[in-house]
Amino acid sequence: MESQQDLHVRVEGRVGRITLTRPQALNAVSHPIVDAMTQALKAWERDDAVAFVLVDAEGGKAFSAGGDLAYVYRCGKAGDIEAPNRFWRDEYRLNALIDRYSKPYVAVMDGIVMGGGVGISGHGSHRIVTDNSMVAMPECAVGLVTDVGGSWLLRNAPGHMGEYLGLTGARMKGEDAIYAGFADFYVHRARLADLKAALVEAGDLAPLDHFAEAPPASALATHQTSVDRIFSASSVPGIMDRLRADGSDWALDALSAIARGSPLSAIMILSVIRDAASMETALRNEYRFVSRVLEQGDFLEGIRAIVIDKDRRPVWLHRDIASVPADLVALMRREAEGGDLDLLNWEDKP
Repeated sequence: MESQQDLHVRVEGRVGRITLTRPQALNAVSHPIVDAMTQALKAWERDDAVAFVLVDAEGGKAFSAGGDLAYVYRCGKAGDIEAPNRFWRDEYRLNALIDRYSKPYVAVMDGIVMGGGVGISGHGSHRIVTDNSMVAMPECAVGLVTDVGGSWLLRNAPGHMGEYLGLTGARMKGEDAIYAGFADFYVHRARLADLKAALVEAGDLAPLDHFAEAPPASALATHQTSVDRIFSASSVPGIMDRLRADGSDWALDALSAIARGSPLSAIMILSVIRDAASMETALRNEYRFVSRVLEQGDFLEGIRAIVIDKDRRPVWLHRDIASVPADLVALMRREAEGGDLDLLNWEDKP
């Protein structure tokens, strides 16, 4: 297969290889990346000469810092709603394809892995983190919900850790990502090149067991008891009340993180995580929100403040959680305009 501008797709031995090549953009997942990955994965799934898939990235700083939200922002400011919705539909279908892929899917999650980067790695069968990994789902800070199937991963985190990670956008080291269920194997960054070469040479996954090692103790795990006590509350205000009552530095940091984010997003993040009965349900509910967010939500202001102007002073539509109208929350949960995301027959969809 030929190289693409945003990624390098090829077959080496019995390994289908995909390398993200947008280091200047922290390997943000663009629509061309989504399309090229989908095409390659479908072809390799039918190709008996390909034993497994190996996904990595150039640059060293980031595997992928997220989806191409700057593109979505430009479309939204220009009044184009359909182009971002096409991007999200195709991206979520790719996430679903990875989740149910019939061959091993090895993702090297070295460096920053956030949002859309989690979507093309965290649903794989063999997920590798390193001593350089930083994994997070920070969508609340930009007025989105935990998407790309992230609400499904968060739903399956230990206890109520998913609600904590989703509402605060807390950053995980490699060992934390393994603890939370976002990764499987820990390999020191200095050994990655040798690991990848060994995988290609072997044509099977045996070298992974040789290179993987026990991760350090997870700092995230030390907060599990507090997380379960606090984030089991039935609502975001209830969670915030329990954080205030706890009063520890950790709790007050979490409270501050939630308070800085979009009030609407916080309500919806808790909803999509707790309603994520399956990967399909998660993606459906996430798409319902994002398909409306350019017109109804805080996304444009969040991206302006965090990505474009970088003043980190977003002015949200609602002052606090209590100010978010119940009818707006209900609207963001309804079937998407034009129909819900179809993941049963999606291979035949445009």
